[in-house]
Amino acid sequence: MKYFRITTFVILSISLIFFVSCQPKEKDTKAKYVFLFIGDGMGISQVIVTEAFQTALAGGEYAPLGFRQFPGTGLSTTFAANRYITGSAAAGTALATGNKTAIGRISMDTSGTVPFVTIAEKARKKGMKVGIISSVSIDHATPAVFYAHQPKRDMYFEIGLDLAKSNVDFFGGGGFRHPEGEVDGKAVDVIGVAQQNGFQYINSKEGFDALTPSENKVLFVNPELTNGAAMYYAIDQPEEYITLADITGKAIQYLENENGFFMMVEGGKIDWLCHANDAGSMVYEVLDFSAAVDEAVKFYNKHPDETLIVVTADHETGGFGLGNNRMKYDSDYALLANQKISGDEFNIVLSEWRKNNHLNNKGFKKMLKVTEEYFGLGGDGAPIELDDNELEILNKAFIAYDLSQEGEYGKYSPLTYQSTMVLAGRVGLGWTSQSHTAVAVPVFALGIGHESFSVNLDNTDIPKLIWEIIE
Repeated sequence: MKYFRITTFVILSISLIFFVSCQPKEKDTKAKYVFLFIGDGMGISQVIVTEAFQTALAGGEYAPLGFRQFPGTGLSTTFAANRYITGSAAAGTALATGNKTAIGRISMDTSGTVPFVTIAEKARKKGMKVGIISSVSIDHATPAVFYAHQPKRDMYFEIGLDLAKSNVDFFGGGGFRHPEGEVDGKAVDVIGVAQQNGFQYINSKEGFDALTPSENKVLFVNPELTNGAAMYYAIDQPEEYITLADITGKAIQYLENENGFFMMVEGGKIDWLCHANDAGSMVYEVLDFSAAVDEAVKFYNKHPDETLIVVTADHETGGFGLGNNRMKYDSDYALLANQKISGDEFNIVLSEWRKNNHLNNKGFKKMLKVTEEYFGLGGDGAPIELDDNELEILNKAFIAYDLSQEGEYGKYSPLTYQSTMVLAGRVGLGWTSQSHTAVAVPVFALGIGHESFSVNLDNTDIPKLIWEIIE
């Protein structure tokens, strides 16, 4: 009997071990590869109008952007510590550190004296590789908050030195607004300091194409930049341009490793175009941003149990709306395709045109041929035939025309601005501001822990949730 009991116990134990070993293992709930995409200035209206434009061009069923189909969806508030309508530095700091701060601070407290640890720095300390990518200058507010700590966002040289001394593995996109300065009375070049600290500096298409994974840190600056050391607007990019999606794809190849990576990618010029109320250019910028997200989705499809992708915005810009008093319930989003270049480029076209023309009635009639070529706006036979009120608006702008183009985001001439506004009016769009607004912004998530983002959020919650899913 004793022998029977022992034998039975052994058999049951072996059976239990076999049963447990045959059970499906629980999936790892920690993310190894993490992407945070920030569409600067991108509210839900900017997303929806881009989808409507894309659908109108395709002429078929409604075509949502890829990230709009992510299973995790939520809304996030964006207010700063000292102002309800935030700025990119304060909002970026919240997204990078999980802390509210004052307007203009770069990952520092409201006093500008205490630095906050960023999620990128925490990921690097954990052994993950880190990539920071932006279509604007790499020392601009949103990318800066992930690696720099400065009391003011316009301290570009100091921010650049923080970049040069950082342990970030891959920087890519725009260049530096103020790469040269003095330290202890000596002239210093940010790129030179970065190279001294182990960064491989790449500033050519050939160098970009040839880049392969290594242990070197990389600083890639697009060889073709425009105002503010930023990449070209998507609508103005030539055929062989190195796009935000190209840089994202290259960074994924470069950063993939056994310890994982954290990558922040910013579509920074959505904001600039919304400041300018340039809807025709903005939709291409959102499409460009969406294409970068698609690169991450391709990677996710290969690593679905190890990857998290989060897409959001730091704030909305422009108070953008689908609908206006002129069109009431009608709209025609395909009309946006009549715009061929950004307002910045149209400013240049105007300056060249003015050299051989005059600001008078005869000149205005000639000018309508220019607005027709680049915006579809003109007289009889134009894609968009202007009515008397629209002609009066453009004529007044024509008379007031000047060439001033100074400012952070570029300043459109009166004629350029009114051309974008007349086009938007015909499409059925409207703007309430040339500044930021305080509306909640969308959050989209795919992959490990995506369900955590399907709630009402504050921007400070986003990095905290991401870190919980990493750690």
